[in-house]
Amino acid sequence: MLLKLVREGLGRTIAFVDSITRPTPLQRSPEAQRQVEEAISGMSLYQYFACPFCIKTRRALHRLSLPLELRDAQNDPEHRSTLEREGGRIQVPCLRIDAADGTRWVYESADIIHYLEQRFGAAAPAEQPG
Repeated sequence: MLLKLVREGLGRTIAFVDSITRPTPLQRSPEAQRQVEEAISGMSLYQYFACPFCIKTRRALHRLSLPLELRDAQNDPEHRSTLEREGGRIQVPCLRIDAADGTRWVYESADIIHYLEQRFGAAAPAEQPG
């Protein structure tokens, strides 16, 4: 119980520091941003608010100007159940990518950020298949 309180307190402290030190978002033309938002419409991020790895991933989303749907797998039993049932395990952060050829689940913050950087970073082409 004490460990959980300490972990939650540290996570909230990290989240607070994150909120006041956010990176500058990537600037795109309105049309390019619209294309990005269309491309991410089938994506969502399962996360916990105070998880350091989730915070790291959310910082990358902010920096890349990616308004992904955030799903609280800690406090929302439906999202938690979906993550376990369809994703295979309760581990956050987890990026769910729904595409025409099926659903892909990407675990590990570094892998999620790498995928998003490759697909939507400043050096990425404006339109790229999923």
